[in-house]
Amino acid sequence: MPRYIAGKLLWKGTLLSVVLATLTTVAAEDPAGKIQGVIKGRSGANMIVQTTDYPRLIVVLTNNTKVSQIKGVLKARREDMSMAALVPGLIIQVEGTFNVDRQLVASSVRFKGDDLKQAQAIQAGLHETQVKTQQHQEELEKHNAALQDQNAALKQQQEQLAAGKEQIAANKAAIDAANARFGQLDEYNVLDEVTVLFANGKTALDPKYKPDLMKLADNAKGVQGYMVQITGYASSSGSEELNQKLSEDRAHSISIFLSQQGHIPLTNMLAPGAMGESRQVGDLPTGTDAEAANRRVVVRVLQNKGVAGTSGTGQ
Repeated sequence: MPRYIAGKLLWKGTLLSVVLATLTTVAAEDPAGKIQGVIKGRSGANMIVQTTDYPRLIVVLTNNTKVSQIKGVLKARREDMSMAALVPGLIIQVEGTFNVDRQLVASSVRFKGDDLKQAQAIQAGLHETQVKTQQHQEELEKHNAALQDQNAALKQQQEQLAAGKEQIAANKAAIDAANARFGQLDEYNVLDEVTVLFANGKTALDPKYKPDLMKLADNAKGVQGYMVQITGYASSSGSEELNQKLSEDRAHSISIFLSQQGHIPLTNMLAPGAMGESRQVGDLPTGTDAEAANRRVVVRVLQNKGVAGTSGTGQ
């Protein structure tokens, strides 16, 4: 073989090796990621997302993360949304890059409007479920204490205890079924709560509630990984459509106050929930104006139970 042909082949072989080595290096260092999953919790700027490949993937939100809602029959339109819309239980699509800690730093997060509405409804009902579970637990403890103190009426106490256990078991089964249906989202401790009432047909914040809201905001900032949940309600008077709009505007007014006056970052706020005239307040004291009690916004400071367990600040 002539020397110049052998040299040309050797040069081509060397060039091919360099190109293959370069492509291999780029592929190995490419940290791009695209996942779809369910938000299991929020802790500050971090989201805990469950996917088919990652049971607890940490997704990091930054000021450059673009959040959008998929709209239209063909799902081809996008509407820019606030990070506050990223509530637990929401099905999302995330694109971004993995950092050295194998956390996905999100460049974009997308979701469907129907999924957001369902996730907000779930969030609004979580606290009521917690209260009912606690009430049933307290009832069981009272039954046990009565059994120990009243040996003379042991048989009667045992019958009451059995009846109480059956009721508690039935309620617990219903709660467990609901939790399973909604993706085991009950992962928060409620650390603080303020209820704001509104005049009939009004959405403006009454100045008398501002000190309580400011105190809640100041206390929240001392909690690691806190989230603020805002849920608006309306009384049953008037049309259902009007009451839905009133509850939304009332929650929005509180959200603006906490953001502008309380300096709560958007990354620490869940999207305001508008529940309309659903979940009317019951068991009111005699003489209490039920209509007034239902024209309300409930503000809660939440902390993920996983954060509370590691920081030692959970209650």
